[in-house]
Amino acid sequence: MPFFDAPDALGRSVRLDAPPRRIVSLVPSQTELLADLGLDAEVVGLTRFCVHPDGWKAAKTIVGGTKTVNVPRLVGLAPDLVIANKEENPREEIEAVAAEGVPVYVTDVADVDGALAMIRGVGRLVGRVPEAEALATEIAGGFAHLGAEAEPLRTLYLIWRDPWMTVGGDSFVSDVMDRAGLANVAADRARYPALSDDEIRALAPDVVLLSSEPYPFSAAHIAEVQALAPGARIVLADGEAFSWYGSRLRHTPGVLASLRGHLVG
Repeated sequence: MPFFDAPDALGRSVRLDAPPRRIVSLVPSQTELLADLGLDAEVVGLTRFCVHPDGWKAAKTIVGGTKTVNVPRLVGLAPDLVIANKEENPREEIEAVAAEGVPVYVTDVADVDGALAMIRGVGRLVGRVPEAEALATEIAGGFAHLGAEAEPLRTLYLIWRDPWMTVGGDSFVSDVMDRAGLANVAADRARYPALSDDEIRALAPDVVLLSSEPYPFSAAHIAEVQALAPGARIVLADGEAFSWYGSRLRHTPGVLASLRGHLVG
């Protein structure tokens, strides 16, 4: 009987005969999750964007970026499991790795509930079920006490400049916003739409959040955005708190509560 045998987010059957002992993670938030599940010795490879936990990039082999995986280098690590994500990693790279005979497990996370399911699923995949369940329970409890029933603030969340880009209603970030009482003014759009200056003016948000990633917004950009949304509060936002869907989510409710208090206080 196999240790693990289940389909991943692409509908591909993933079978492991034993708990994985050489894991490569291609997703920063899931790399941190593996660390918090106690898999320091088992994780042998990661991407250059896997900045958490401290010290892992220096101690482990970097196999490229999330969208530019060095397949020969990855395969050379002799992994018995690669963990990827449907949105963050190109399908052709996933298939190139799988074609080398390496088991690849692909996740797909659209909202907080999906993140909790992913955490539990990865726990089963790597033999850390109790740890994953405890983490998912902690995260769910934090969001349950967040207080999203407060009066919503019409909010624009910017992730890119030149062109301006935001998050649509079907994104993970939009779900996190909703749970904090930050109503996404671009919720009627899909994925990550570009916006013109005139479209931002027409949206007339109460709040504009400038994310720290993927574009590194800083205080230097506030005046430029304020000119497009003169009636809005312009606030720098911790992009990891809004968009990382692994174990970092246990810190997110506290970040959101503090932000909400700052905006309405």
